[in-house]
Amino acid sequence: MTRILSVLITGASSGLGAGLAKNYAAPEVHLVLTGRDAARLEATAVACRDKGATVATGLFDISEPEPFGAWLTAQDEATPLDLVIAAAGVSAGTGEGDMPEGVDLAAMQIRSNLLGTIHTVEPLLPRLIARKAGHVAVVASTAALRGLPYSPGYSASKAGIRAYGEAIRALLGPKGVMVSVVVPGFFDTPMTDRWKGPTPFMLSLDKMVAAIRKGLDARKARIVVPRLLALGQVAADLLPAAIGDRIVRGFRFHIEPGR
Repeated sequence: MTRILSVLITGASSGLGAGLAKNYAAPEVHLVLTGRDAARLEATAVACRDKGATVATGLFDISEPEPFGAWLTAQDEATPLDLVIAAAGVSAGTGEGDMPEGVDLAAMQIRSNLLGTIHTVEPLLPRLIARKAGHVAVVASTAALRGLPYSPGYSASKAGIRAYGEAIRALLGPKGVMVSVVVPGFFDTPMTDRWKGPTPFMLSLDKMVAAIRKGLDARKARIVVPRLLALGQVAADLLPAAIGDRIVRGFRFHIEPGR
């Protein structure tokens, strides 16, 4: 197992990003953490420092490439990154009466989730390629496997992340850079609290973090947790469209406003 001494994690002010940051925190480990909420990001940083890690933090809207990209390269220049985890994400859904999300809400999710991932990864790739080393992890979702009718923008953004991760893994493997595509299902976070509907195979945040960490330590190309939920999504996608549509339409939920 490759020893990880320097880790970048986006979305570290809450949820999966914060959980992964605390999991990786240890003496001799340097963490580079980003988020949108200053108080919560600092709380994560304090918890990581208490475990012996050194921590650098940055408040950014990662849907905008600059100054985020320049900051990332400066961080890598100071302490070359072994692992880059693009975990930041937002969610939304359809309105009352299953009305469409509208351009603004759908575009916000595409910018934050898909473009935010690209803005995290692309500035660092030339440096990782030059070192012929490094590991990139992008966090998609089981919603990427078959679009959900009540969260079309989110599904599209996560499908884009999955495709992007699969593509750059094939591109970068011969150049010495590992890429993992993480496909999680439901787990206990503030984002999930806003989900009003069924949550099959729900995991605690700690169990999801442990499963992802195990997969990253093993340098797996794909980390799918839980597999049964993913298999259901894939099955719905492989069935004739009319049947698949009926199945996902019956999986009713509503996402309360918020980010």
